[in-house]
Amino acid sequence: MAPFSTILFLILLIVPLCSATLGVQYYNQTCPHAEDIIYQTIRNASFFDPKVPARILRMFFHDCFIRGCDASVLLDSTPENKAEKDGPPNLSLGAFYVIDAVKTNLEKACPATVSCADIVAIAARDVVAMSGGPYWNVLKGRKDGRVSRANETVNLPAPSFNTSQLIQSFANRGLGVKDLVALSGGHTLGFSHCSSFEGRLHNFSSVHDTDPSLNAVFAQSLKQKCPKPNSDRNAGQLLDPTSSVFDNNYYKQIISGKGVFASDQSLLNDYRTGLIVKAFANDQTVFFREFAASMIKLGNVGVLENAEVRLNCRAVN
Repeated sequence: MAPFSTILFLILLIVPLCSATLGVQYYNQTCPHAEDIIYQTIRNASFFDPKVPARILRMFFHDCFIRGCDASVLLDSTPENKAEKDGPPNLSLGAFYVIDAVKTNLEKACPATVSCADIVAIAARDVVAMSGGPYWNVLKGRKDGRVSRANETVNLPAPSFNTSQLIQSFANRGLGVKDLVALSGGHTLGFSHCSSFEGRLHNFSSVHDTDPSLNAVFAQSLKQKCPKPNSDRNAGQLLDPTSSVFDNNYYKQIISGKGVFASDQSLLNDYRTGLIVKAFANDQTVFFREFAASMIKLGNVGVLENAEVRLNCRAVN
C-alpha cells in the first residue's frame, strides 16, 4: 500500500473539486447591474471582432481546467514567473483586452466588487447565448487566484487525445462522460490552426499517410490548406461550417468523418461516447440542455471563496 504522503501528493495533483456555495443572486445588492455591464461590453467587442465569442468560451475552459475557475489565465507574466496565458495552448486566446474592458466598466460602477473569475464565467455564458446557443443562470461568488504558471498548461486536454485520455482528464476535474461530450460541443464556435491537426494529414502511421477516420474528401481539402511544409502560420480550418453560430453542427460533422481534431473524431467510435454524439447530432434541444448543465458544473471546479477580488485582472492585488 502506498504511503500516506504519496497518496496526499497524488490527490493534490488533481484540481480540487468544489463544494462552494455560489449563488445566482450574489451581486444583487452590491452590483445589481453587473451582468448587464458584462453583456453590453462583450456584445460591443464581438461586433467589432467576430473572433471574440470563440476566444472567450475557450478562455473559460482553459481557466477552469488548470487551477479551477480562478481567473489565473488572465494574469500577466512577470520577470520572475511565466504565466498560463503564455503557455503554448493559450497563445491564441487573444481576447484578454475584452475582459480588461469589462473590468474597467465594472470598477466604475461597483469598485472592488465583481471578481475576474466571475467575469469570465458570465462572459462565457453570454457569448454562447448571443451566438444562438442556450442561456443559463451563472452561479457567482468566485474569487481570484494569485498563482499562474505556464508549465501547468500541459495539463489541458490536447487535440490529439483519444477518448480514454479525454475521459480521464475530465474525471480529474469531477466531470463525467456526458460532460466531456457536451462541452466538446463548444468547438461549434471557432477556428484551429494547422498545427493542432496536421498530424492527421501527413505520415499518420506506417500504414496510412492520412488518418483513415477522416472523410477522404474533407482530408484532401485540409491538406490543401495545410500543406507540408507549410509557411503560412495563419492557415487552418473552421471547426464547423457554421463557426459563428452555436448549434449542433459540430456533432453532425463528426458523424460525417469531418471532425477537425483527432480528439473530436474519437468520440464517435468509442462505445462510451458514440451514442451521446449521435443523440446531440439528432436533437439540438437536448444538446443545448446538456451543454448548459455541464457549463454550470464546470464553473464549480476549483472555486476559491476566501481569496481576493482583483482590481486589475492582469495582476494580483
